[in-house]
Amino acid sequence: MYFARNIGGLALIAAMLWLTACRGTPEAGTEPKQTQTQTPEQSQTAQPVATKEPPQETAPPSTEQPQDLEGLPPLVEEAASTVMNALRNKDMNQLAAWVHSEKGLRFSPYAHVDTKNDLVFNKDEVEGLMKDSTKRIWRTFAGSGDLIELTFADYYKRFVYDADFIQTAEIAVNKGLGQGTMINNLNEVYPKDQYDFVEYHIEGIDPSVEGMDWRSLRLVFEKIGEDHALVGIIHDQWTP
Repeated sequence: MYFARNIGGLALIAAMLWLTACRGTPEAGTEPKQTQTQTPEQSQTAQPVATKEPPQETAPPSTEQPQDLEGLPPLVEEAASTVMNALRNKDMNQLAAWVHSEKGLRFSPYAHVDTKNDLVFNKDEVEGLMKDSTKRIWRTFAGSGDLIELTFADYYKRFVYDADFIQTAEIAVNKGLGQGTMINNLNEVYPKDQYDFVEYHIEGIDPSVEGMDWRSLRLVFEKIGEDHALVGIIHDQWTP
């Protein structure tokens, strides 16, 4: 009896051990699950902590408006620059836009302004001058005394834009730069309190003549409040 009970107990214990072994053994074709462990650095990389940026402060809209320069009267230097570009480009419409509406535009071939014989043109006439084939007497040549009888296009080549004033000239406001033998009466005809002038001066073109081919072009503007209107184009050069 005792032996039988012992045999039975041993059989029961053996059966329980066998069941336990079967449960702990993975089935065929099934890989055991692996538990992954992460270092603190890997954990932070894999799961970054979301940070909340502070709200951006926006500046209040400015109440100051940008200054609008359009429509403001130009300085005399700016007016002269525009006129000189119009002369270089033979843009007679642009030139006419600057001409004094009542006094017109006087052309003087030399430093001495001749109020009786220098030709004066109004705005409308200035616009068409470059295409006008009419020969006019613009005074007399210094030295010879011969009549300066030319179309405006030819007068322009000889007594207006006869040098590269924009690229090479020295510029001065209300100050004479070129001085020849002919009397310069600009300030008598155009008093300083009423007029401004801008002079473009080239000391010489051909070094071999030692400055005897200097050129000046003076643009004369009447002051109208803070604005300016073109009233004279005075050419000057060396004269015998």
